[in-house]
Amino acid sequence: MSLVDLIARADERALAASGLACLDRCVPLLGGDDDILRPLWASLAEGQEWQERLAKARAELGEAHVKGDAADAGDPECAFEAEAARLARRMLEAVPEEPSADALRRWADGCSVAALQVHRLLDPADDDGDSEVTACREGRTDGIPPLVAAELRRQVAVLELVTGHGVGGLRHALEVSTEGRRVLRAVVSRRARGRG
Repeated sequence: MSLVDLIARADERALAASGLACLDRCVPLLGGDDDILRPLWASLAEGQEWQERLAKARAELGEAHVKGDAADAGDPECAFEAEAARLARRMLEAVPEEPSADALRRWADGCSVAALQVHRLLDPADDDGDSEVTACREGRTDGIPPLVAAELRRQVAVLELVTGHGVGGLRHALEVSTEGRRVLRAVVSRRARGRG
């Protein structure tokens, strides 16, 4: 089943986990620490305090973003990272405060596209990025770059884990996301060292 089909069939918890996992993997681009979204993961398990924990995460990531902007100002080689960070920021801004099924489906779908684009920016190839992202979400994966392929696998895994196991799948979904965040953090660090 393609990623598009999985999102179309997912329930509210799986959709929320899918969007949150995409955002969680992109936290290194926003300057946040690894546990900054952990309270939102807890909200998915507990079914409460989503709005309060979302507001706190947005405030903390907003402060980290301002510091990061100041550090990167004037660096002409940060174009890919800057665009990737903008995509991650949009994911955070679009989190539904009232997590209804329709709102979560739109958010999860948007996060899926944005996270794949982030990985595409950090692992550029010769072909068209937008077409590539659309194709891989629909199940056509030939020739996609390694970072994009790995992100696609993680998105599918999170949806399958939570759809198949409900609350019990959240811990494993978080582990999948944590692994992806480490990979992305390493990629960003390696690119920064390459510029230095």
